[in-house]
Amino acid sequence: MNSETRSCQNCKAEFIIDASDFKFYEKISVPPPTWCPECRAQRRMVLRNERSLYNRKCDLCKKDIIAVYHKNVPFPVYCLGCWYSDNWDPLIYTQEYDFSKNFLLQFKELQNKVPRLALFGEDNLNSPYTNYTWNSKNVYLSPSTLFSEDIMYSIFSDHSYNCMDCTRIANCEICYGNVNADKCYHSMFLVRAQNCIDSSYLFDAGNSNYCFMSANIRNKQYMIENKAYPKEEYAEKLSKYDFGSYEEQQKLAKRFSQLKESALHKFANVLKSFNSFGDNLSNNKNVRHCFDIYDSENIAYSFRGFSLKDVFDVYACGPRCELTYDSINIGLDDSRYKFSVNCWGGNFEILYSDLCMNSQNLFGSVGLRSKSYCILNKQYTKEEYETLVPKIIKHMNDMPYIDQKGRIYKYGEFFPPELSPFAYNETIAQEYFPLTKDEAIKKGYSWKDPEPRNYTITLKTEDIPDHIKDVKDSILNDIIQCAHHELGHSVSKCNEQCTEAYRIIPQELDFLRKMNLPLPRLCPNCRHYQRIKQRNPLKLWKRKCQCAGAKSENQVYTNTIAHEHGNNRCDNNFETTYAPERPEIVYCEKCYLKEVV
Repeated sequence: MNSETRSCQNCKAEFIIDASDFKFYEKISVPPPTWCPECRAQRRMVLRNERSLYNRKCDLCKKDIIAVYHKNVPFPVYCLGCWYSDNWDPLIYTQEYDFSKNFLLQFKELQNKVPRLALFGEDNLNSPYTNYTWNSKNVYLSPSTLFSEDIMYSIFSDHSYNCMDCTRIANCEICYGNVNADKCYHSMFLVRAQNCIDSSYLFDAGNSNYCFMSANIRNKQYMIENKAYPKEEYAEKLSKYDFGSYEEQQKLAKRFSQLKESALHKFANVLKSFNSFGDNLSNNKNVRHCFDIYDSENIAYSFRGFSLKDVFDVYACGPRCELTYDSINIGLDDSRYKFSVNCWGGNFEILYSDLCMNSQNLFGSVGLRSKSYCILNKQYTKEEYETLVPKIIKHMNDMPYIDQKGRIYKYGEFFPPELSPFAYNETIAQEYFPLTKDEAIKKGYSWKDPEPRNYTITLKTEDIPDHIKDVKDSILNDIIQCAHHELGHSVSKCNEQCTEAYRIIPQELDFLRKMNLPLPRLCPNCRHYQRIKQRNPLKLWKRKCQCAGAKSENQVYTNTIAHEHGNNRCDNNFETTYAPERPEIVYCEKCYLKEVV
């Protein structure tokens, strides 16, 4: 089939469905999408709440728990032990399919009856305040953590130990403030760094030890501002910086921001990948318009996944998942998901389902474990199921769901935002597609105002000691004002899920003292948003290489070596996550490798 240009049902912008897309849709028997890739991603993300946590009781054992659902949701919420126990049966919530009523309305009725998991994760120890976390120990307010230990206020931590305030780290130890870092040790404020030791304020660094405030470096040591020094002189110069002072830290952060702006930026972080484009891709084949995808083949329009094959439009997809489309929070030895959420662990042929595990051939089911041939949680024979499903699909097309904005949902569309149990600002959609309250409501999303704060701030931002050495243990008893919150006002001056105040926990204070770092002035949510801003958006722009001969296009960077194009401008074009109006100097791979590697 040929490529086609269509208009997005949601944003009305034009988008292209190419020949390989049509081939995939035909392979898994779904119609082409009516929403553009960006709107589809946003629609999925309103189903994932990572950071908004609430105190409530388990509706089965009645114990106090932490949950991603507040106490006023219409469905029961169970703690991990109760949900996986034999003390309840999801099949008691059976519904007979009603052909006089829209399918998605029937599914919503079922969702509002079946108990939900308070938090997502398994095999964790001493980690009650974290979500989407597996096989980890001592994890605190750090969602999406895997096989890690002693992690605080971080996200996307994989096989890491004793790290705080980091975003997307793997195999790191004793690190603070790192973003996109792999195999780094005892380092802080690294952005796009690999195999670095005892370093700080590095951008785009690899295999570099004892380096400070440098960019675009490889295999270096004892370097300050991209200049190498003898070991003793390096130590002497570094000793002049008082890293324990917050005032000094702010000055260094400003310098680091300027350093990143004047450094070279490779158009995309794509390594060992064939016929692939997007950002943060490694060991892939035929991966298109994707972000943070590893060891995968034939993937498109997806974010965060590894060891996948033939998968389109997913977010957070686990290993060995195949033939899956338009789903979120799924995976682990599964195949043939369509339009599903929070399903994992040996599933096969799952459609329009939620929180189902180790099951096969489910349609419109919720909370099932080790079941087969169920529709709206009702058990059928194989023959009955295979006869009824095509009729339901036809019924979905004949009687589509129409949301409050007039958008039409026939078979082949993901769940409408109205079916999400979360408000827009509770979910990761607010992180990657930020909206104000008025904008969200106008677009048809719900919004949750902050719950009443039953505490009194005891320490104002301006009264926090500047230096970590001046912080007394009594700080552990204080309720500290977030710098984004103005006292006397009902809401924060930021749009970053600000909690208005925060506390310092003993493990955090011990970590900061050992690392000689000042106390933070922002609450964990606001700090998270500052780090997210250091990662590029999940969007691609067509641009031209900014290498203009001997210098960069803006004349800020001078090339260190002659390029193939000589004094002429490089004519390479590419798709990149750097928007055209951004100030960074963006080079194609050939020009970048001439300068950096």
